[in-house]
Amino acid sequence: MNFSFSTLQRVTAALLAAGALWAPATLDAADDDGKSIAQQIFDTMVQVPGANPAFRTAHAKGIVCEGTFTPSKAAATLSRAAHFQGKSVPVTIRFSNGAADPFIADPLPNVRGMAIRFKLPGGAQTDIVSLSHHGFIVGTPEDFLALQKAIVATDPGKPHPWPIEAFLGERPRALKFAQEVAVVPASFATAAFFSNDAFIFVNKAGAKQAGRYQFLPLAGRRDLSETEAKAKTPDFLAEELRTRLKQGPVQFRVVVQLANAGDPTHDPSLVWPDDRKTVDMGTVRITSVVADSDAAQRALVFFPTNLTDGIELSDDPFPALRTSVYALSFARRQTAASR
Repeated sequence: MNFSFSTLQRVTAALLAAGALWAPATLDAADDDGKSIAQQIFDTMVQVPGANPAFRTAHAKGIVCEGTFTPSKAAATLSRAAHFQGKSVPVTIRFSNGAADPFIADPLPNVRGMAIRFKLPGGAQTDIVSLSHHGFIVGTPEDFLALQKAIVATDPGKPHPWPIEAFLGERPRALKFAQEVAVVPASFATAAFFSNDAFIFVNKAGAKQAGRYQFLPLAGRRDLSETEAKAKTPDFLAEELRTRLKQGPVQFRVVVQLANAGDPTHDPSLVWPDDRKTVDMGTVRITSVVADSDAAQRALVFFPTNLTDGIELSDDPFPALRTSVYALSFARRQTAASR
């Protein structure tokens, strides 16, 4: 896949507009020897101007909702997990913008996120994190660190090519991701979300099957035109969601796309073909925004390794990496809140 330099410039400009790139910050001078890659990623991400210690290092702006998940009959054939066995369970959902800036305007191009916590019988919980793009931006933790360093090192005031342009130019899947997230959904309720990470589903007989989650809006997918987006207010996604929920629930069909033999599970940037079998797992039904969403999201942290019996990690390294980075981010904002 070949991209022209002008394409690189347009994509980078969209990222700049979204607040994903800013004037450069100085990387820590300390030697990275002995630091985990999660610590190195976190140390780099917090240097992006716009990042606020009282908020998440990514997906800083969000809204928290409540609802239920009702499994399909087919769900129990794929996994013995408690929330797939027939009864509805409560869920907490956080929708978000991907940028580090907690005050980013919603109409700017940006990847969106949806995190879900399932509240299981007996008080247990399990989480899923997902993005509004099918396929992650990179396939290894090392490339994700390189991406963050390229973002921090990019100075829009300097001549091209910028470090982020060089990074994207060498990685076609990363450039494709950056191009395709440069859209604005009409609503959180009209965006589709994808786990991208592969998990292993275990049924009651002990049979194991790799798969990836997809969350498909029952209202249908719809993005805004550039003209429509420019007419929107800075917080229109949260405002629209509140208004929509007064008219009725927002619903997502939960699907697991199954891997064929030989399909890679270690690299979330590699999308499996559309002809792979899918299992309809049930429906997420969102009914309300929590009473104090800001307080709720400060207290919440979703860990993709927070699994339950019937769902296991695959050889994909990103769930563990995300959990480590999220834990560092959570500790940072709790410290900031206590000052």
